[in-house]
Amino acid sequence: MAEDRRERLLQEYLGQTAKIHWEDLQVHYARGAVVLASAELDLVSVAVELGMDNTDQFQAWIDAGQIAAVSEEQAQTFFEDNREFWAVVAAPWVLVQPTA
Repeated sequence: MAEDRRERLLQEYLGQTAKIHWEDLQVHYARGAVVLASAELDLVSVAVELGMDNTDQFQAWIDAGQIAAVSEEQAQTFFEDNREFWAVVAAPWVLVQPTA
């Protein structure tokens, strides 16, 4: 059952992943919903683990500095650069990762 759910989430998030500029993410940032994933993580896999409520994995990523809320300083830099990100919505969160 869990594997079926994992596969459904994987397909759903793969279909929803898109590039987006910071300008379009600001409204989500303002409500505290933007989570930044480091480049070494697979964004869709992160979304799946969030959807599966895998708190142990998320805590490990947080402890390793691979997942974090966007800081005010980062948000300002992203705004100034109008940085582009890969994004996927794993409600209520918007997971983002800088494009290469």
